[in-house]
Amino acid sequence: MQLLKNYKETITLLLAIVIGGIAGVIFGQDSSVVKPFGDLFLNLMFMIIVPLVFFSVSSAIANIGEMKRLGKILGAIVLVFSVTAIISAVLGYIGIRIYNPLKGVDTSAIMNIMADTDSDQSTEELSFLDQLVKTFTVSDFPMLFSKSNMLQLIVFSILFGLATAMAGEKGKPVASLLASGSAIMMNVVKVVMYYAPIGLGCYFATIVGELGPQILNGYVRVFVLYLALSVFYYFGFFTLYAFFAGGKEGVRVFWKNAITPSITAIATCSSAACIPVNLAAVKKMGVPQDIAETVIPLGANTHKDGSVFGGVCKIVFLFLLFDKDMTSFTSVLSIIGVAFLVGAVMGAIPSGGMIGEMLILSVFGFPPEVLPIIAIISTIIDIPATLLNSTGNTVCGMMVSRLIEGKDWLSQRAGKLKERIG
Repeated sequence: MQLLKNYKETITLLLAIVIGGIAGVIFGQDSSVVKPFGDLFLNLMFMIIVPLVFFSVSSAIANIGEMKRLGKILGAIVLVFSVTAIISAVLGYIGIRIYNPLKGVDTSAIMNIMADTDSDQSTEELSFLDQLVKTFTVSDFPMLFSKSNMLQLIVFSILFGLATAMAGEKGKPVASLLASGSAIMMNVVKVVMYYAPIGLGCYFATIVGELGPQILNGYVRVFVLYLALSVFYYFGFFTLYAFFAGGKEGVRVFWKNAITPSITAIATCSSAACIPVNLAAVKKMGVPQDIAETVIPLGANTHKDGSVFGGVCKIVFLFLLFDKDMTSFTSVLSIIGVAFLVGAVMGAIPSGGMIGEMLILSVFGFPPEVLPIIAIISTIIDIPATLLNSTGNTVCGMMVSRLIEGKDWLSQRAGKLKERIG
């Protein structure tokens, strides 16, 4: 019963998607009759995305002041989290280039979605620096309040949060206001998500009706690819990270204590719920208490290698669907960079998954109406993503210990433990 409770939302969404897919296969183009119900869900999400981003990002930054004292430990954590996330992004890109999830799928019908949008995207050629300016900033403040300028809004929200934190005591009332606004917007999201099964089900029925049942095969292939990447990363790279942290003994200690956190991650499907188990595990691995109690809580929010894999899958899925070039050096860097932001950075923000998906659409110029297409990917990869997100924090604790206490940290910890027992 507890397992069903943990997965209730995921199961409900999956059932809605399956029912919608079946309806799309059976009724074909006639499925468009339920499109308004899907559009209603989309419009509700679009209505709340701007205030949600502003309050959640600004609040997260404005209330982060107490972390300044972490010093050297925090620096090592940032380095380890960043390197592992970038490795995940590169590995995910290579995997999806080798195994095309939309092979054999006729994607021409997706252009109907493009035709139905009123996008006024400019086709002018811009230099790299001009494009960089346009990507991170807008020319007028009101333009921030558009779902098409998501990255620019995030930049402004970060600056606003930093300025609030720098104001000290004078900024505390605003920091409290931002925290309250974030909590309120999360409740708004919660209310809207009650309608999500109906909205996503209807929208998916329309998508399947337009693109044909072969799109279902695309999702199956995405899941198979993600599962293969997860198994490879879990056993291969976690072992490699443990070896870097403590040599052969590090590998032995890690796998001796990693099973319980892994099972807990699969059973709960929640990184936050795994924090107590992960804390107990890393302490058994010999990670010092101050490092353990910093890495694990921070990692539950900001270190999500599984979500980085998911970000790559979502981006490339849309690139393939819209037949966009993803082989150029600029495209490769953009895909890896945005996947890093989506998985590693957005994870620290409430409802960061949805914000990350909107960021993908905004940066690459995809129509907002295709949001449910990548939202479905989030649902089907939820379990293996949580496994990588959560269990990865334990081996990161070992690597941070190596950086802080030197390469012999594990043997020194074992020696101190023997002295205490003796």
